[in-house]
Amino acid sequence: MPGENLSRDEARERAALLSVDGYEVSLDVRSAVGDAQGEGPRTFRSVTTIRFRCNEPGVSSFADLVAPSVTAVSLNGRDLDPSEVFDGSRIALEDLAADNELVVDAQCAYSRTGEGLHRFVDPEDGEVYLYTQYEPADSRRVFANFEQPDLKAPFRFEVRAPEEWTVWSNGAGERADGVWRFAETKPISTYITCVVAGPYHYVTDSYERVLEDGTRLEIPLGALCRKGLAPHFDADDVFLITKQGLDFFHDHFDYPYPFGKYDQAFVPEYNLGAMENPGMVTFREEYIFRGKVTRASYEGRANTILHEMAHMWFGDLVTMEWWDDLWLKESFADFMGAFANVGATRFKDAWITFANRRKAWAYRADQLPSTHPITADIRDLEDAKLNFDGITYAKGASALKQLVAYVGQDAFLEGARRYFKRHAYGNTRLGDLLSVLEETSGRDMAAWSRSWLQTAGVNSLTPQVLLSATGTVDELAVVQEAAESHPELRPHRVAVGLYRRTAEGALERYARAEVDVEGPRTVVAELAGAEAPELVLVNDDDLTYCKTRFDDTSLATLREHLGAVTDPLARALCWSALWNMTRDALLPARDFAALVLRFAGRESDIGVLQMLHAWTDSALVHYAAPEWRETGGRLLAEGALRELRDAAPGSEHQLAWARFFASVAAGEADLALLRGLLEGTEKIDGLDVDQELRWTFLAPLAAHGAADEGVLAAELARDDTASGKRHQVRCLASRPSEAVKAQAWAQVVESDALSNALVEATIAGFAQPSQRELLAPYTEKYFAAIERVWAERSIQIGMDVVRGLFPSLRDSRDTLDATDAWLSAHEGAAPALRRLVLEARDDLARALRAQACDGGAALPGAA
Repeated sequence: MPGENLSRDEARERAALLSVDGYEVSLDVRSAVGDAQGEGPRTFRSVTTIRFRCNEPGVSSFADLVAPSVTAVSLNGRDLDPSEVFDGSRIALEDLAADNELVVDAQCAYSRTGEGLHRFVDPEDGEVYLYTQYEPADSRRVFANFEQPDLKAPFRFEVRAPEEWTVWSNGAGERADGVWRFAETKPISTYITCVVAGPYHYVTDSYERVLEDGTRLEIPLGALCRKGLAPHFDADDVFLITKQGLDFFHDHFDYPYPFGKYDQAFVPEYNLGAMENPGMVTFREEYIFRGKVTRASYEGRANTILHEMAHMWFGDLVTMEWWDDLWLKESFADFMGAFANVGATRFKDAWITFANRRKAWAYRADQLPSTHPITADIRDLEDAKLNFDGITYAKGASALKQLVAYVGQDAFLEGARRYFKRHAYGNTRLGDLLSVLEETSGRDMAAWSRSWLQTAGVNSLTPQVLLSATGTVDELAVVQEAAESHPELRPHRVAVGLYRRTAEGALERYARAEVDVEGPRTVVAELAGAEAPELVLVNDDDLTYCKTRFDDTSLATLREHLGAVTDPLARALCWSALWNMTRDALLPARDFAALVLRFAGRESDIGVLQMLHAWTDSALVHYAAPEWRETGGRLLAEGALRELRDAAPGSEHQLAWARFFASVAAGEADLALLRGLLEGTEKIDGLDVDQELRWTFLAPLAAHGAADEGVLAAELARDDTASGKRHQVRCLASRPSEAVKAQAWAQVVESDALSNALVEATIAGFAQPSQRELLAPYTEKYFAAIERVWAERSIQIGMDVVRGLFPSLRDSRDTLDATDAWLSAHEGAAPALRRLVLEARDDLARALRAQACDGGAALPGAA
């Protein structure tokens, strides 16, 4: 049998044969506590009964299960020999009847990688916590099933757990005779079933609403986290956003929330941001803030809560047939997260965050060699795992924002309402959604889909301004360009804004026109005769998805007056455009850094400011010419410290500048200041150095050899928690020592003893920009190890290692050549592995082009 990597063809063949009537799953997780027994992985008992029909009796098929061992298999009352029918990932099913019952009794393994049933031991108190995470195909690590999204079925779960534990699942549960039994679910896909178990801290609330037909809808609400995080858990705010979101989606979707209760679990060592399991949403526990954070962090959490809530309709109620149409849930949820945040919560500027942060993710992904249409060609599960990317999420959401501008918000939402009612509890493809949007908008959705959903790449839009003899606009046009590899010129509904400085010096919009941009050049007739602009902003108001470029006059204006742009969204769009120019080797990295030093201190939007800090750090590390890095780092540290001291005491801007200062601190005086702030011998008025900020300050001290193992051990004793352990592991791996690097490498690459969270922390510490020479031996080691790592480790750990340990800091032609040599010699490697290496190679080539631009050398070709 082919093994774990289910193909699309196999899934389609099985779906054509089978339909599933229901699952009964019984888990015994009492083995999660106490000492492990014997050798091998710690396991739990899983007994699954599946009732299903086959429309071609007599044929063969298979069920999915990834488990160390199977005790018994029964098909239609016949006992089968597990050694003959189970190969470690599939159970062979021969001579199927019209109506079938499969019973599988297995020993499944607890996970330490966040895939399947993850087991976490809290170092603070020794308590054990369990949760499941399945997307795209890891429920088969917990119970036998047909692991594909279009074989939906109702599920009944029962769980035996330690007496002092509480257990949650998708449906409401009760404990009787030592067993937790849960209400049967609606028909759902395997990957969104869920079990959470342990001594979690649990808070309850409820949501009520009178529906249009007069009936009362009541939804029990719950929120849970580890006991150690309970003092930091602001459940009231979680419930506030939850209720606002439920109101918003009920107002707009005209389809009551269909899954009964609504629990939200914040769980440890989580690989994702969150997961939309109906009735039991899981989140990474970092959304519970142990220290002071900025408003942007609360906005981000609200966006994630609303994103997952949107999935209750887009994804859970109506599910894509196969992972090709992953966008049918993720693009919509990403769009709805911002849409609902603006429409329902206190975060009215969420579209600014979307334009500045989410789209940056999409622009990067869409210029990689692995770029793909929003509707992707997903051949198998490994493809699916890698396609949870910036295109599927943020570009797809951007396309939907453009679609709303194209068809109108009312037609868009009416299309969604019809889609839910027409396909409730079913599975869909692209055409199912397009058909309802055609009905509600009267627009040709096929043409729109071909341009936006079925082609890859990002267009660039540049203004051309011709002035008359009197100094007014004679003609203003928008020039559209596309990369040679993806030449599609899309139709764009855009707003073009004209800006001039006022008498007070503010740079404000005085004229605006909306226009449909099509083809290589579009004249904006409405702006002819307008006063000559100092700045032309194509895609003003961020209606479309494109890389915005500037004419020479506009770029000169921004160099001198960017901080004077008064509208926060327009200012964010200018910053985003300048960053794209830096990445594309059209603007030297030192020029971008200079703009940040000159104008970022005036940035009012805290999310934009924090994004600028991240971009500037990346510009210094990857895009600056090597000979300028030391100078650039010193200038950034001086500027960050100046802004830190000038910021309002206790403000979130002060906190943001403190974190940025730590990220660029390298000189003796900077490190001494950080040490003084930790020891209390230095003070900055209003800056509260809480535990999370202490670790932030310790990170550069460790990386520059100014905080040894003893200092880090003392800090862990001060913060002896799971979070503290992750911070300590990262700092330990960041120390500038050959022995330290060798140990970190061995822990991640040669051993599987670390959990996913500690693998992530070790990788984050391993590669430090100040240690490029120390990392030199690991280029060859990396290419020698990655194929073995990919074959032996879980796909999540494989992705972490291949992405995280790529020698990007050895940014030279030699590293590029080594990458090409590996790709040439490993044409038969797993496609998903080759994709990751190709992406890393592209990032490296882009960095070398940007460095040439920054150093003034002849460019080997802009992106």
